[in-house]
Amino acid sequence: MSVEKAAKKVTGATEVAGTAEEGASRGAPEDGAAARSAGQVKKAAPAKRAAATAVKKTAVAKKAAAAKPPREESRTALVRRARRIDRELAEVYPYAHPELDFENPFQLLVATVLSAQTTDLRVNQTTPALFAKYPTPEDLAAADPEEVEEILRPTGFFRAKTRSVIGLSKALSEEFGGEVPGRLEDLVKLPGVGRKTAFVVLGNAFGRPGLTVDTHFQRLVHRWRWTAEKDPDKIEAAVGALFPKSDWTMLSHHVIFHGRRICHARKPACGACPLAPLCPAYGEGETDPEKAQKLLKYEKGGFPGQRLKPPQAYLDAGGIPAPPLGAG
Repeated sequence: MSVEKAAKKVTGATEVAGTAEEGASRGAPEDGAAARSAGQVKKAAPAKRAAATAVKKTAVAKKAAAAKPPREESRTALVRRARRIDRELAEVYPYAHPELDFENPFQLLVATVLSAQTTDLRVNQTTPALFAKYPTPEDLAAADPEEVEEILRPTGFFRAKTRSVIGLSKALSEEFGGEVPGRLEDLVKLPGVGRKTAFVVLGNAFGRPGLTVDTHFQRLVHRWRWTAEKDPDKIEAAVGALFPKSDWTMLSHHVIFHGRRICHARKPACGACPLAPLCPAYGEGETDPEKAQKLLKYEKGGFPGQRLKPPQAYLDAGGIPAPPLGAG
């Protein structure tokens, strides 16, 4: 049913209902006429619902049509669209931040290594006990591996992670005077540290720009058609070329925040996404606004976030701190 037809049907039904009410106020004598009028009033409600549904479907269709960029998008158009997406994300997530709790570069480095194959939440729930017992690289380098394994067990792959964090702590102690180096080439030599981990540390502990190409980042840049590359290093190079280097760290936070909250892997909340007009993948997920709203996570959906000690800006935006290990 078109929007116009549905609207006419609502108008017609409403006029009939009004006529019936006027007849009743004049004391219309026939019960049959009153019954017919009541039936016409009842028909108005379904017609209104039909009109509302038609309007919603039209809006969704227009949104979907606007979401498809040209197949042959020029380089200039791609750069403009990519940067506009980042500007939109910056407005939606002005409080975007690394979702690992840390107080110094060493804690961030260890936490990032531990975040492989698990959630930031699980890492944040685990590291307080680790850093309370081993606050410095020297302390962790001299630790009993079995004791460290027991602490790290909740993060999964705890034996391999224990080897990595003890190994990198020894390297920091022996080669860098117990300090985390601020150069990419030094960081990637440490056990368990790759480019992704190194850029997390450089960007958030040292203020040096870098792209964090994690699973969320890879998924979203493919959906947005920023690049067709699959290799993380090639994705890093392709996406990095679309933005000024100074934007890289916050771009990573914006994209990862959006991937965790709205543009999920299995069922993205397309109907609640502010990027719908710019997204080639609009429609892959739930487009109904009400249903999409229920898919939102973390502060957008009113649920606890990843950090036990999040920044104040996140709390001001409605974010809720994560519970400690074993709570709830």
